[in-house]
Amino acid sequence: MTKQKKKLIDYRVYLVTDRDLMSTATLAEAVEQSILGGCTIVQLREKHCSSLAFYKTALEVKAITEKYQVPLLINDRIDIALAIDADGVHVGQKDLPAATVRAIIGPDKILGVSAATLEEAVQAEKDGADYLGVGAMFANQTKPDARITSMKTLKEILDTVHIPVVIIGGINQQTLPQFLYMPIAGAAIVSGIIAAPDITKATKEIKDFWLQKNK
Repeated sequence: MTKQKKKLIDYRVYLVTDRDLMSTATLAEAVEQSILGGCTIVQLREKHCSSLAFYKTALEVKAITEKYQVPLLINDRIDIALAIDADGVHVGQKDLPAATVRAIIGPDKILGVSAATLEEAVQAEKDGADYLGVGAMFANQTKPDARITSMKTLKEILDTVHIPVVIIGGINQQTLPQFLYMPIAGAAIVSGIIAAPDITKATKEIKDFWLQKNK
């Protein structure tokens, strides 16, 4: 993936998977339903399965994302991302340093980094991140112990960094309108999509926010 193509990545409807919350039988099915509803990028997150199971699931999900030409990122596991030739990887503050990750994956793959403070955001940009996952913006069931990022800090990050900012943490159809007038690049949604009885419909509702935002 060239630098120019990376600049064209659409982060608006950013699905983060969670098999413990999904309403479908398989993650591949959930991802496809979300893409049909307008999902623009997928992060595969597997916290409690073996490396082999993660690898096999990643291959299944990649077959879906490639079918619809939607970028696939792997959460944390650089080895899995490289093994399946995913489009990129997303890492947190407790994972390998972003600069090290960039050295491993090379310049062409997407690198996302979680940031909860202005200092973390600035450092991630210096270390070669293509985008930031900023939050958690709200307390949520996916990460109940996550650090909360204030609206003030989010605004400071948006005013300071020069790379796309994706909000995450408690983002759903009810909380998303609070960001209508902020220059965010995307919203990372977990339970608001993956746990919905109708994943395609839930994704469309998130996509509608962006249609309203762009008016």
